[in-house]
Amino acid sequence: MTSTISDMMKTYPAEINTDRELLAQCIEACVECAQACTACADACLSEEMVAELTKCIRTNSDCADICEATGRVLSRHTGYDANITRAVLQACAQACRSCAEECEKHAEMHEHCRICAEACRRCEDACNRLLSAIG
Repeated sequence: MTSTISDMMKTYPAEINTDRELLAQCIEACVECAQACTACADACLSEEMVAELTKCIRTNSDCADICEATGRVLSRHTGYDANITRAVLQACAQACRSCAEECEKHAEMHEHCRICAEACRRCEDACNRLLSAIG
């Protein structure tokens, strides 16, 4: 199955020095995680016990922003800087790990937190796989 992300990478006129499949998977995981975190934060705001979800909302919002930025950085190939790529991947993996841990605390009570935690774990894994590949 192709995706817009993969299709766009195929159109890049120069060489991409990273495994394109791993790169596409990571960008897709970042986009998916950012959406899940945004939706989870919004759902938390609608819960009756919103005051107890303050940390979850903040962690969701931070993770969404970091995932969005990571996806954008990974989508640019001209003038590639491996040090920047490694730094954003490390930050994204940590944000996803922290968000997953926080959402897991609420997952039994709130389905949106369970789904978000799963998306965060997938993104964390995708970031770590790409980090390993770029060394």
